[in-house]
Amino acid sequence: MDKKTISHDGTSLAYQRTGEGPAVILVSGAMSTGATVAPLAGPLAGRFSVVSYDRRGRGESGDTQPYAVAREVEDLAALIDAVGGEASLYGISSGGALVLEAAASGLPVRRVAVYEVPFAVYEGGAKERAEYTEQLEEALGQGRRGDAVELFLRLTGLAEEMIQSARNSPMWSGMEAIAPSLAYDNAVMGDGLVPLDRLAGIEVPVLSLAGSASPAWMREAARAVAETAPQGTYRILEGQTHMVDPNVLAPVLAEFFRTDGHRAPLSGGPGSVT
Repeated sequence: MDKKTISHDGTSLAYQRTGEGPAVILVSGAMSTGATVAPLAGPLAGRFSVVSYDRRGRGESGDTQPYAVAREVEDLAALIDAVGGEASLYGISSGGALVLEAAASGLPVRRVAVYEVPFAVYEGGAKERAEYTEQLEEALGQGRRGDAVELFLRLTGLAEEMIQSARNSPMWSGMEAIAPSLAYDNAVMGDGLVPLDRLAGIEVPVLSLAGSASPAWMREAARAVAETAPQGTYRILEGQTHMVDPNVLAPVLAEFFRTDGHRAPLSGGPGSVT
């Protein structure tokens, strides 16, 4: 990250800007930094000025306490101001929940795209989120960062043998380093359910994406986002999982974020599959 800006509460935010054109800000999900979404910058930089940044509490950004979701919305406001006062937003996983909240909060956003925000649309989803929240707060409160990471990996459905393999790998220390930010992503997700009232108040176009090879409930959650947002569109990326290929995703985002007025961003109306 080669640039810095300051959020409303004084938190330093590290970001990188690539390309020229209308601004697009990329927002990472849990257990990740700006480097996770940075591979999207190259394919988009020919048409857009692309910003990837370290969310507060990770990477080179600061972590002013106390945390609140509103502070992360202010972080996006600071970044939007730094890149010219208006931007489109893309968020993956829980980062998608953050950009939807930012749009609902009335930030100067042109368009919003999200990929597989893990809202619970299955029976018992809210209870599962509540149990995870309780266990996560306990682990982090006791300084058991490794246990907190394990809890998150189990929440994602990762098999126990893979979790233990990860715990014995060189990457584990880096995961423990940003484990406190798991509480931030959990707060962004709220009760885990689709935030119907907030989504209904978004006044800009929303593209909700999912991969055809991801679990069915993730596709259902993506569809629910599109159906609730007044200008929502739902689209499936064939062959993709939650670890979406940037080279598959980038052309879809580029088409949606176009603002030259010569072509509709995507066919279909609210909730449509394209």
